[in-house]
Amino acid sequence: MEKRYNKVSGMYGESAACKYLEKHKYKILEKNYKTQIGEIDLIARQKKALVFVEVKRRTTLAFGRPSEAVNVQKQAKIRRVAEEYLIRNKLLGCEIRFDVIEIVDNEINHIQNAF
Repeated sequence: MEKRYNKVSGMYGESAACKYLEKHKYKILEKNYKTQIGEIDLIARQKKALVFVEVKRRTTLAFGRPSEAVNVQKQAKIRRVAEEYLIRNKLLGCEIRFDVIEIVDNEINHIQNAF
């Protein structure tokens, strides 16, 4: 039951994050981009920047802010997946950014250049 709830909660968070980004003039390029290394929740373009977005959602702050779950190991994995995406799509040299969107009780906090 817990795993199913987390998956549904994550899907809701990613959907809310997409709507938020589109409202703020981002173009969503990929959702749940997966490789053998790992996954990036969203890949978007904002003007000239390619933005790799990790989405974290929690219903309360009892276990800390959602963004705190994006630790050094998670950041390294996201960077490796992003590098693979850039190579696969021949985008080396383009401006990139790593953002985190945290959602707590349906409030969105967009952290640009999170790492």
